[in-house]
Amino acid sequence: MSIPLIDSHDGVLFDLDGVLYRGADAVPGAPEAVATLKEQGKSCAFVTNNASRSAEQIAEHLVELGIDAEPGEVFGSAPAGVALMGQHLPAPAKVLVTGSDSLRQLCRQAGYTVVTSAAETPEAVIQGFDPGLGWKDLAEASYAINAGAQWFATNLDRSVPRENGIAPANGALVEAVSFATGTRPRAAGKPEPVMFTQAAESLGLEAPLVIGDRLDTDVLGGNRAGYTTALVLTGASTEEQARNAHGEESPDLILKTLDDLFSGKHWSL
Repeated sequence: MSIPLIDSHDGVLFDLDGVLYRGADAVPGAPEAVATLKEQGKSCAFVTNNASRSAEQIAEHLVELGIDAEPGEVFGSAPAGVALMGQHLPAPAKVLVTGSDSLRQLCRQAGYTVVTSAAETPEAVIQGFDPGLGWKDLAEASYAINAGAQWFATNLDRSVPRENGIAPANGALVEAVSFATGTRPRAAGKPEPVMFTQAAESLGLEAPLVIGDRLDTDVLGGNRAGYTTALVLTGASTEEQARNAHGEESPDLILKTLDDLFSGKHWSL
């Protein structure tokens, strides 16, 4: 009999979109999988490039979907983006936030002066995903960057799984600003390994399993952190793409669903 995959790990670092939920709906079997892990004493962290909501809001959403989660288990790209900005531009510099209210609040908490337009001569632009962003927001960011503002992005995800299919994510909107400015931002979030290592260290994990649905962010970031990585086939990347991947974008394992955590039905590459 095959040994259950999870028996080789002391916890799981989950991506969210495409792994635990798609838009407003839970991925089938995800709530039960997280519940089983916690019943077995396995720690769980939720590592997401979604910068549109706070850790409290993300945890609340997970709980609404029947997934047990605490804000302290959520590691997002918005705080990582603000921390990255702090390495290059100290507070209380003026910052134009092209993103969500929660990202603005994080900037204020870090001591930055948040402005609302390029006319206020911000010293930096920080861009994170928000579904309400429009052309005027991207234009203001472009004006500020073309005027000399430093540019930071919480993450560079090109697409995001939603309940109706695949939709543009922050990276796609970053590309629009990049075309208008001829520049590229400094970026936090996956595939940088920082959020994975922060999550593992916070939970005291020695052998975490990283589970994601994207090769270019989840798997690449988990591999860069030195952890075992698994692609689950409920989101963006396909089995064919995984088997054709090279280098650090190649996952250690492929899971059809999260049920494979508790069986020997996963595929090794």
